[in-house]
Amino acid sequence: MDANDGAGEGQSVREWLRSLEVFAGPLADFDPADAPAEPVELFLGWLREAVAAGVPDAHAMTLSTVGEDGGPDARVLILKNVDGDDRQFAVHAGSPKGRQLAERPRAALTFYWPLQGRQVRVRGTVEPASPEQSAADLLARAPSARAEVLLGRQSNHLESSEERDRAFREALARIESDPALVSPEWTLCTLVPAEIEFWQADKGRLHNRLRHERPDRHSSWERHMLWP
Repeated sequence: MDANDGAGEGQSVREWLRSLEVFAGPLADFDPADAPAEPVELFLGWLREAVAAGVPDAHAMTLSTVGEDGGPDARVLILKNVDGDDRQFAVHAGSPKGRQLAERPRAALTFYWPLQGRQVRVRGTVEPASPEQSAADLLARAPSARAEVLLGRQSNHLESSEERDRAFREALARIESDPALVSPEWTLCTLVPAEIEFWQADKGRLHNRLRHERPDRHSSWERHMLWP
């Protein structure tokens, strides 16, 4: 495939990308001076506004971790819960992200709601839930999702789609014969934030940024506006 495929006629990819509109709007308003004192209130308010505006998968987020080689790794997951300031998501312990978090229990979450021109960035430590809490989370999922977890081969090389489909049918049959069956490797994780940043786009590029910082979960949040 040519590097220019998909670009406009006579354009390089660089020219084509630069011609695409960003922050098409209308963008949402945000005055950091009027933001709630607690970041969870602002986060849930922005999330509800994104859902109400029809942002697809508004509860999706990018989970960034440190890979085994020390390099960055990232993928999109679904937010499972907000408990106070903490954010919850789930991983398979044997997956790359599960192994990475076991070795280096720190992560970053990034939410992006393009219709409003908003991002929320969260950084902190990650704690695994109890086996009982993880099992309850898995049992709340659809049988097909639970069957996929039982495969236990996430991100491994796959020889053929037939091999995958056969293994999935076998796992689904196990779920149907034993509805209480759960994989012990399924892990509900809690990210305890040390930093939460709210980013509101501005068409003139004078973006509004507000960061909450704290040294540990028992300390009060400090608020700082940031340069664009």
